Amino acid sequence: MKAAATAYLKPSAWVLEPSRSTFAPNSRWSNKDMDPVPPEERTWSTYNYVAYWISDATNAAVWELASSMLAVGLSWRQALPAIAVGHIVIAIVMVLNGTAGARLHVAFPVLNRSSFGFWFSYFSVISRVVLSMFWFGIQTYTGSECVYQMLKAIWPRVQHMQNRLPESANITTSGMMCYFLYWLIQFPFMFVSPRSIRWLFLVKALIVPAAWLAMLIWAAVKVPTSQGLFSEHSQLSGSAMSWSWLSALNSALGIYATLSVNIPDFTRYAKNERAQYVQLAIIPVAFTLASFCGIMVTSAGAVLYGEVLWDPLTLIDRWDNRAAAFFAAFSFMLSTLGTNISANSLSAANDMTVLFPRYINIRRGQVICSLVGGWALVPWEILASAQGFLTFMSGYTVFLGPFAGIMVTDYWLVHKCAVDVPSMYKPHGRYRYTGGFNWRAVLAIVVSVGPTLPGLIHSINANIFVGNDSHLFDIAWIYGFTVSSGIYYLTSTLFPAKETYLDAPILADDVLGHSATPSDIEQVSYDDSKSDVKVDEKADNTEKEVVTEVESGR
Repeated sequence: MKAAATAYLKPSAWVLEPSRSTFAPNSRWSNKDMDPVPPEERTWSTYNYVAYWISDATNAAVWELASSMLAVGLSWRQALPAIAVGHIVIAIVMVLNGTAGARLHVAFPVLNRSSFGFWFSYFSVISRVVLSMFWFGIQTYTGSECVYQMLKAIWPRVQHMQNRLPESANITTSGMMCYFLYWLIQFPFMFVSPRSIRWLFLVKALIVPAAWLAMLIWAAVKVPTSQGLFSEHSQLSGSAMSWSWLSALNSALGIYATLSVNIPDFTRYAKNERAQYVQLAIIPVAFTLASFCGIMVTSAGAVLYGEVLWDPLTLIDRWDNRAAAFFAAFSFMLSTLGTNISANSLSAANDMTVLFPRYINIRRGQVICSLVGGWALVPWEILASAQGFLTFMSGYTVFLGPFAGIMVTDYWLVHKCAVDVPSMYKPHGRYRYTGGFNWRAVLAIVVSVGPTLPGLIHSINANIFVGNDSHLFDIAWIYGFTVSSGIYYLTSTLFPAKETYLDAPILADDVLGHSATPSDIEQVSYDDSKSDVKVDEKADNTEKEVVTEVESGR
């Protein structure tokens, strides 16, 4: 027994089986979850993407985004256009990056190498792992608040439970119990593959909008629009109103700015690239309608309770109808669950497969995220005492705009969709650039991020005065995307990385479609020192056809 336990603890016992059709030189650089998705696993249809975005639009963060705009003085007439415009822009970027994932069938951390360079791509990967884990913990805490409201509805005595934890713990006994319960509910979903998780989004898309519609009807019945929403006007004017509107637009862009970058993590499972085109329509419509629901219910709450309750759980806490409170809290728990998986645990897991492909696949990565993000980072401590850090995480859009701009510009304008998928798996391949860094991408990020940092610092610590530079932070995503795109395109045009240019794309299906064996694939590799392709002398005619395609596309 002891010998078996010892053997199980050895690193060799955890080594993953490499894919038979991998393009990586060895298991150090890839695994099955990181390799291009094979045709039989491309199962996401148009309906799955519709369900995915309906489910993601109905979550607490979108509700709070919309209603918090009222709290800063905007009227619903100003807030809704900002939300609509923001999500139209995000939808366009989502489809542009999503099409690359659907065509190439590779995840964001791999695709990113073609524009950032093999080693510089790890900058975005590592930063996203850390942020995803922190957000996972914070969203888990939000889910625990939903569980509390559900328990309160069926067992009112929970609100009078004796607290046996010290005040310094920053969480009560009942709060810890609810946190543990929600974590247990969420944990089994860490074992579900991205191909199968689409069913969770379908269930969520059926249940949660119904609950939100019921809350919308409640708001309309309790407070007629003539007394509530439609009677409200903006409390701002002049430049203050203009900057507040732009800040609201940037917030609308930022709420899913992360997913606009890593959407290939999901579109790589699309049956075809047309399946994900529906995002152009469903994202603006779903998010605008969901935001209107949040604004109207918050507005009604302001009339009924005399204050702007932008947190929906705070609003539910005021209700006397226990059945309604339970159903509403359950819907928000389900919405938080789906969003935490799609935006955080799966994102972190995909990135960890790239950092440690020999030992971590998507399932193991999600489990690690659940343990580290859920417990090791003690999110209740962060929420209680680290508001500056939370502001920094929210302000990470200063990087996400440039990331998205570089990826879109590189794939569509610089390389005109002609990329080499097998080379994305080779550290000394076509996309090594200069020492693994594409200096054009580095320069674009530095130029676009630098001017927005003073505003980010001011948002973290208001005592640090930065003058009008803070306004640039209010439009950080728009500024970052536009400037990084321009700088990257200009430098790539003036100083082209010629070794990365192809006449036609080299796709995984093209190479594997020639009946090549795994050993045949490994014999085809790009040599950046000689700008040539090495071929084993024993390669048969079929293998030579593959090599000819690679050479002609150089």
